Amino acid sequence: MRTIGLIGGMSWEATAEYYRLLNEFTRDRLGGLHSARCVLYSVDFAEIERLQVQSRWTEAGEILAAAARALEAAGADMVLICTNTMHKVADQVEAAVSIPLLHLADATAEAVRASGLRRVGLLGTAFTMEQDFYRGRLEAGGLDVRVPDADGRAEVHRVIYEELCLGIVREESRAAYRKVIEALVADGAEGIILGCTEIELLIAGEDSPVPIFPTARLHAEAAVRAALVGGGRRG
Repeated sequence: MRTIGLIGGMSWEATAEYYRLLNEFTRDRLGGLHSARCVLYSVDFAEIERLQVQSRWTEAGEILAAAARALEAAGADMVLICTNTMHKVADQVEAAVSIPLLHLADATAEAVRASGLRRVGLLGTAFTMEQDFYRGRLEAGGLDVRVPDADGRAEVHRVIYEELCLGIVREESRAAYRKVIEALVADGAEGIILGCTEIELLIAGEDSPVPIFPTARLHAEAAVRAALVGGGRRG
């Protein structure tokens, strides 16, 4: 098995899920006591969040690029950014290393297409829902992407940063997310992308009348497939 490099800590709650999923998928594929070969570089999310708010994306990208170089030096054969929002700087991270970056939006789009669906609702941070770096990548992958209205986007974003990133899971927030999902379905969404890795701590299949696509799970599963079939180093 090749070694998976993880840029985590954004938030560590979601990164812990990545670690669990990678090992579960590896055990399921290989059996016995097998676990995933992986290396984790966990950044300080407070520093990253401050740069996000100040729109200092290049500086945030430099931090993640340095993490990617450290992972490559530690023997990683591929790198994952364990957060949807920071794929805004995916090109900067990818350019910093000679190993491949497994893009989260690509793994998600592939799973949606494989399900036979095309029109999806997207939940995530305001950055992910409103900017083109993620939606555009999904649309380039053949999807028709819908997002909540302004009030819905504000509530989804608030819950992520004020609750889920702190490990707080509230029933009131689950109910609020269900209403947002119902509105997206009424707008024609055939499936819902949980486009923030923390949302998987709150929302499960029973919370949606249409299929959900949990991005951390899909990303981790794609990484294990790539690690087991090869993939290899670039260059």
